[in-house]
Amino acid sequence: MSEEAGSVLLVGAGRMGGALLQGWLASGFPPSRIFVQEPSPPPEIADAIARAGIRTGTPPSMDGPPQVILLAVKPQAMDQVLPTVAPLSGPDTVVLSIAAGRSIESMARAFPADTAVIRAMPNTPAAIGRGITALCANAQTTQAQRAACERLLKASGETVWVEEEGLIDAVTAVSGSGPAYVFLLAECMAEAGRAIGLDAELAAKLARATVSGAGELLHQSQLGPDELRRNVTSPNGTTQAALDVLMGSAGAGHPMQELIARAVEAAQRRARELAG
Repeated sequence: MSEEAGSVLLVGAGRMGGALLQGWLASGFPPSRIFVQEPSPPPEIADAIARAGIRTGTPPSMDGPPQVILLAVKPQAMDQVLPTVAPLSGPDTVVLSIAAGRSIESMARAFPADTAVIRAMPNTPAAIGRGITALCANAQTTQAQRAACERLLKASGETVWVEEEGLIDAVTAVSGSGPAYVFLLAECMAEAGRAIGLDAELAAKLARATVSGAGELLHQSQLGPDELRRNVTSPNGTTQAALDVLMGSAGAGHPMQELIARAVEAAQRRARELAG
């Protein structure tokens, strides 16, 4: 990354912004090309900033317009932050936002005409380098600017592009909110284990290890989730008995799929509402 690094202004160094910052430093991004605008970073991020000698401030002192302005603030703080950031952009600057619920158009209005803007939706596994981020760019964004933003986000995991901004709401519903669905599954498994007699601590440990291990198996395997599920399901066995409840027995429908579909639709609907 360092050979191709322009300068980046990170606006917001909380959980997600801080995870990206740590990923950049770990991948060799020159600290001298990173600038941070964040009044109250978490202690571990503040330590990383201090150790790397990264310049901070509101705004930080920079040699010129940054190549990328990365907005990692909460959506409700955007209207307050944008007026302090917009004057820092230059004709070649690309604005990259990972704030949920803010459209490209709403952000572009704060910057000079023809500013390149990219909207991205990461997810929380970015904190351990296992996230996935979807990106969508406006017409003013060049291929070089796309590549620069993709390099920054790849420090936290995979990246994918969508050409229609409306699909970002669908991405939000699946991968943006999706980690919470998995965590809820682990919670439910632990509680179910406790209800059938396991010690609560043991039930929680079993559920955590099972969910994380199955996720890693899915990550490493070339097989699809449907085939992995079938491989662990012996006919008329214990897993089949459980899946008959979750999926419905033959001809009885698919309760879990229907519930997840309704949840994802609700998340997409709310994302659209937030985006206005």
